[in-house]
Amino acid sequence: MIIDCHAHVSAPTELWAYKASLIASRGSHGRGGVKVTDDEIRAAANKAETWPKGHLDYIRGHHTDMQLVSPRPFQLMQSEKPARIVHWFTEECNNIIYRQTQLFPGTFAGVAGLPQTAGDPIEKVLPELERCINELGFAGCLLNPDPFENSGAEAPPLGDRYWYPLYEKLCELGVPAHIHGTGSRSERVPYSLHFINEETVAVYGLLNSDVFKDFPDLKVVISHGGGAVPYQLGRFEAPSLRRPAGQRFSERMSKLYFDTVLYTEEALRLLIKTVGVDHCLFGTECPGVGSAVDPKSGRSMDDVKSLIDRFDWLSAEDRQKIYEDNARKVFRLAPAGKMG
Repeated sequence: MIIDCHAHVSAPTELWAYKASLIASRGSHGRGGVKVTDDEIRAAANKAETWPKGHLDYIRGHHTDMQLVSPRPFQLMQSEKPARIVHWFTEECNNIIYRQTQLFPGTFAGVAGLPQTAGDPIEKVLPELERCINELGFAGCLLNPDPFENSGAEAPPLGDRYWYPLYEKLCELGVPAHIHGTGSRSERVPYSLHFINEETVAVYGLLNSDVFKDFPDLKVVISHGGGAVPYQLGRFEAPSLRRPAGQRFSERMSKLYFDTVLYTEEALRLLIKTVGVDHCLFGTECPGVGSAVDPKSGRSMDDVKSLIDRFDWLSAEDRQKIYEDNARKVFRLAPAGKMG
């Protein structure tokens, strides 16, 4: 079975219109909501948007059996004010995802967006996290290291105690956080680059802190292959060589998991060999940035499985871990054959 741990919802246009209305009115017209039928949600999952094919056609073509679906991060507007519109929009995104999981059981599982609002205590996201896990049956949540969205103000690093109430709740619920940035207000750094920067900063902040000492059961997945960390590992490893055995940067990396949302064979090879098979979760973010067709291969670049399948140095057991077993362990998914 192929489980894709990193995908984002293909939603009816009414969800994005709802967001535009919230921003325009700043919530002065009240919460409102997204009113769509089940048929409209089904249609959105089959509709080709900016990509050549629709969402379901892509995952069938890539031989994916299940996707863990979350809100589209660049849409989450976490730096907007007032904070209530961020909460309302995030909750509506999660509601659409829940309905999609019910309409396509076994194909989609939910990963919650958190209504993080720049400058507010992290405790304010906990009610929505609990709703999504306990009531909607979601498997985890996205965590944005920078709710200020690259606007000039800085959030605390992920090793800071600011984040501890969230880590405590994640351990209590037994679900992972999947690190993923949101938007970027900078004209110099577009959101795709901001994602990679924030993932790199997130890893550095976590591994140079006491987070995993204080929360040994915390599970964290890093998007997009860990940002720049695998490529720049030597730079982080060198100063850590002064530490006692067990505290070096590369050793601490065993506390983290990394998705395979990388679109070149060389990058995937580096990731797997750097962090190890046991810490890689198959992911494609398909459809998304990588859905463009590579003229050399004739395949979309997010057909990540075809790239991993070329690695003859991976055993059948290794592939099983990357494609299925690691995701089941980290996101506590039911064994095959027991899905709804």
